[in-house]
Amino acid sequence: MINKLKYIFIAASLVAISCNNTAKDAEATAENATEQATDNAISDMSIYNLPSNWTTQDGNEIELKELKGKVLAMVMIYTSCQAACPRLVADMRNIEKQIPEDKIDDVQFVFVSIDPKTDTPERLTEFAIENKMEDDKWLFLRGTEDDTREFAAVLAVNYKKISPMDFSHSNIISVFNQAGELAHQQEGLGVDNKETVQAIIDLAK
Repeated sequence: MINKLKYIFIAASLVAISCNNTAKDAEATAENATEQATDNAISDMSIYNLPSNWTTQDGNEIELKELKGKVLAMVMIYTSCQAACPRLVADMRNIEKQIPEDKIDDVQFVFVSIDPKTDTPERLTEFAIENKMEDDKWLFLRGTEDDTREFAAVLAVNYKKISPMDFSHSNIISVFNQAGELAHQQEGLGVDNKETVQAIIDLAK
């Protein structure tokens, strides 16, 4: 049904193009029509329906829907964590290394802070540098406490502050498809991530 709608949009756009338009104009119109079809494909189960706003490690303000079109591998951590989080980071790195080169550009690895008060953009940048995650496929996000709590509920991640600098939290890596729908979850630390890797490969273009 999605493909059918896409071709209907493209066909309608091409009919509207006058004989004087260049091939470049036709291509641009077809691309716009494809993007419109993709927008219509977002379901009620998509995280891109969430109205939350986030700040990246570079200090840029984004909405989750700006990640649409990528396969997302997501995990919730906090940078001052000394126990579980470094292992979750290692798991994400291990998963990333197993994605084939022809698929990796379609994947975004996202870390969402559960401690936005401490994890400022500057701290997230430091953390990215410390973990050699400075290129574009690694994204670190912080939001308001309310938006963070809401997003954690979507991922079924539980967390609780147990001291001024420490949280107890679930250890879950979530995979979302290009439309922002949850496709797979991996729970635990240092577990066999073969199924997670395969889920990402199957979803990536």
